[in-house]
Amino acid sequence: MSYIKERIEGHTAIWTISNPPANTWTADSLGELKTKVIALNHNKDIYALVLTGEGEKFFSAGADLKLFADGDKDNAQAMADHFGQAFETLSGFRGVSIAAINGYAMGGGLEVALACDLRIAEEQAVMALPEATVGLLPCAGGTQNLTALVGEGWAKRMILCGERLDAAKALSLGLVEEVVPTGESLNAAIALAAKVAKQSPSAVKVCKQLIQSGRNMPRNQALPLERELFVSLFDTEDQAEGVNAFLAKRAPAWKNC
Repeated sequence: MSYIKERIEGHTAIWTISNPPANTWTADSLGELKTKVIALNHNKDIYALVLTGEGEKFFSAGADLKLFADGDKDNAQAMADHFGQAFETLSGFRGVSIAAINGYAMGGGLEVALACDLRIAEEQAVMALPEATVGLLPCAGGTQNLTALVGEGWAKRMILCGERLDAAKALSLGLVEEVVPTGESLNAAIALAAKVAKQSPSAVKVCKQLIQSGRNMPRNQALPLERELFVSLFDTEDQAEGVNAFLAKRAPAWKNC
């Protein structure tokens, strides 16, 4: 059984989380997510990934709490590993990933959106990391990725106080980059992904690496790395193609190499 429906549109892979009624994550669906991202990394025709939820109510409600009702630590360890590996693999996708948040994004449902590069939310969407409410904590990057986006204060309000954010508040804090009307997040995400295809995929890959490295790398290390990766692009075919296409006033034909 597949929990992630896929279609390809141009250079964009469009994935829909499909585990009704709330698009919750399981060991199987997390394993599928990890496997699919790894495969996508080897598909040079794909430059961007859009992730959304099936139905009109939920992007994803995260983990099914029934999984943790028996208090089994071994099971908890296994699920934490599944979540961490899947979402860290998604975060490491070589292209641009965009979450189209079409409803509730709760717990692991918000964490998978946080693992994406960009987030577009519909106006009715609600976002929260409510794990502490049930004696747990966000273990799939939530404490770190949320803090990087909204700062320590609001990360603490959401995680320690259990505050839920509507789309407008999420936009004001920088948790999402855009808010659109109900039913329009997928179209908006696909349109944004189409812009990625105009960029050199080789350049996008290293730019993303640099931006994300800034979260944990001192500036005096990041700046030399920036120059090093700039020079490394001259080993790619895309560098020459991009410059010469610009000079010839034509669209570049990227080779992703």
